[in-house]
Amino acid sequence: MTRDEKLQALAFLDLVSDYLGSGYRQEREAYHINEQFDDSLERVAEDVRRCTACGLCQGRHNPVPGEGVEQPLVLVIGEGPGADEDSTGRPFVGRAGQLLDKMLMAINLDRNTNCFIANVVKCRPPNNRDPEPEEISACAPFLHRQLALLKPRAILTVGRVPTQALLGTSEGISRLRGRFFEYQGIPLLPTYHPSALLRDESLKRPAWEDLKQLRAFLNSLADVNIQGIQDRSEEQS
Repeated sequence: MTRDEKLQALAFLDLVSDYLGSGYRQEREAYHINEQFDDSLERVAEDVRRCTACGLCQGRHNPVPGEGVEQPLVLVIGEGPGADEDSTGRPFVGRAGQLLDKMLMAINLDRNTNCFIANVVKCRPPNNRDPEPEEISACAPFLHRQLALLKPRAILTVGRVPTQALLGTSEGISRLRGRFFEYQGIPLLPTYHPSALLRDESLKRPAWEDLKQLRAFLNSLADVNIQGIQDRSEEQS
């Protein structure tokens, strides 16, 4: 129940009480509704598993809330689970996911140590189609809660769908990639989806340039120490 719904219910109960009591409307102090609660990544994951807010829940085997560490350096956001993710309940575990792990490792990032990986929709769209706007909207509260809990230093969106969804644009990924934007006060860098790199190897070079740009940004943070990042960069060159 939302705050407004709670206030409406209280107002109705007050009206009934006044009618059954004196018959006159009584003056009362305004109610103060406290909606704060102790949220957690586990609570978000539980809510994702129970969610039936859109039609994607009907065809899923396993929802995919996301995985990684708390307080990560980077939050990686994709579009939605594929077949491998739907069968395991884990994000980016197929061929594209294996390539993503290698891309992150090239700049000393890893889902087990300093990253969190999620999607704009938590259930697999049929036949891996793009998620519909209403499906992205239905899942948005989960991503917002994760973002508030994780507080990443940067966001890396992989692919057109998450980039357009977060930035509220229809511009193509080729024009958006390689530039920093801002989402809810957090630097956001778009790049190509790993599956696009598997289909077209000519995209690997610009994707690597994007990763180097992200690495340079992380290196610029005075309180972040990423050991070995220069060595890895030279190995990849």
